Amino acid sequence: MQQTTDTILMIRPVNFRMNEQTAVNNYFQEDLDIKNAEINTKAQEEFDAFVEKLRAVGINVIVEEDDKLRDTPDSIFPNNWVSFHSNGDVAVYPMFAENRRRERRDEVFMRLEKEGFKIENIIDYTSAEDEGVFLEGTGSILMDRMNRKAYCALSPRADEDLFIEFCEDFEYTPVIFTANQTVDDDRLPIYHTNVMMCLAENFAVICLDSIDDKKERKNVVKHLKQDGKEIISITEAQMHQFAGNMLQLRGNESRYLVMSEAAHKSLTKDQINRIEKHCPILSSSLETIETCGGGSARCMMAEVFLPKEV
Repeated sequence: MQQTTDTILMIRPVNFRMNEQTAVNNYFQEDLDIKNAEINTKAQEEFDAFVEKLRAVGINVIVEEDDKLRDTPDSIFPNNWVSFHSNGDVAVYPMFAENRRRERRDEVFMRLEKEGFKIENIIDYTSAEDEGVFLEGTGSILMDRMNRKAYCALSPRADEDLFIEFCEDFEYTPVIFTANQTVDDDRLPIYHTNVMMCLAENFAVICLDSIDDKKERKNVVKHLKQDGKEIISITEAQMHQFAGNMLQLRGNESRYLVMSEAAHKSLTKDQINRIEKHCPILSSSLETIETCGGGSARCMMAEVFLPKEV
């Protein structure tokens, strides 16, 4: 079982803008004082440059165009609605924002099959939306595929019971906690686990300061240490520069820790050295996407672990 893949799915945006429906509990989003068309053009430029950098080091990027008619401003973040697993299973997830539910498209599955990947089963959790229950893919769930553990910070977008159901279906041990950020002097839940934590093969980048409950924090640290992961702590200020929103991928020559330029710049020399002991860093400017979308590099990449057709 591998923790990293060399293949990712990315969705090129056609209607990218600040999504008013997600802004209610994504405190990373900000409004830009420019027209939506201009925002989308800038996002496309950032997207294309990012894809080019990934492909240059041998990462296989499958780019699918968004569908203009669906009006899906957040389609650039496909990891929230789908995850692909090495046994051929695909999980499809319930989404908090109604306009994000339109991102789920069969064309994506058809494209992967055309690329030679095998889909055996689709496990569909989306009926939970009728109960107002959500679990937003690998935004909410961080999978340690090698040690069969899944980490989840509970929030309005990550329901505990549904997460436990996912863990039972996919045979993961659940590690559950709450992670908060300060918003106007209040401590409020961070909307996705993957903005405060990144799991790589031999290390984890994590904002431990966001786990206010000491017992929960201790438990998370215990699990990471048990599995031999070096813990690289980031501050809440660094988390706001998306330093938790990273993904380790396999290229031609080595593994890479992929992140945005803002995340990269926020890291200290010591943190960079500790990461680079394990693998080089690959970063790209995602300023418009981060500001309006409230998500960064990790959110843009849906890992493909599916088996290949023989």
